[in-house]
Amino acid sequence: MQILNTFLLTFIPIFVAVDSIGNIPLFVSLVEGTTKKQRHKIIVQSITTATAVAVVFMFVGRWILTFIGITIPDFQIAGGALLFIISMRLLLPGSSKTFLSNGHDKDVGVFPLGTPLITGPAVLTTTLIMLNNFGAGYTFASLMINMFIVWITLAKADTIMRFLGTSGTRAFAKIMYILLAAIGVMMARKGITELIHLP
Repeated sequence: MQILNTFLLTFIPIFVAVDSIGNIPLFVSLVEGTTKKQRHKIIVQSITTATAVAVVFMFVGRWILTFIGITIPDFQIAGGALLFIISMRLLLPGSSKTFLSNGHDKDVGVFPLGTPLITGPAVLTTTLIMLNNFGAGYTFASLMINMFIVWITLAKADTIMRFLGTSGTRAFAKIMYILLAAIGVMMARKGITELIHLP
């Protein structure tokens, strides 16, 4: 039971940060006019890029922070504030991720879909903090399962869009942004608490 609880504590924040459902409308607009084969290639590119960026940062990010003298509480406070700001920006009326999706580049699977739409600042920050709190095993497993979920949602994007509709998809995304804001506050609170108790 403890293993399941710990897994969920790492899985849920990463799931919220990845926002697999919220990315579907942008994915559909980015691949509009492509063939089934081209769409499959874009999905493979996006998942490969997103996973590679997240995993590399997961194992190298902490070393970089240590090298430049940033403590984990420092990162928790800054990361929590960043998650809160990102979520607030996305929650405001008229705000969205569409500013990242201009143009139909041949490498759209790499940018902007792979990064920063799937693996962006929110995912990188959350992953590093989960790594510090719960260890590499739980964090890596949660990250891989989330990337698999993204794969499924992108592959079935048209079906999900028909089922939820544009309004339903946006509503789900808004709920995720509210949770992301709450997670940002929690991270900042934990960072401040740890700083206060530092010798």
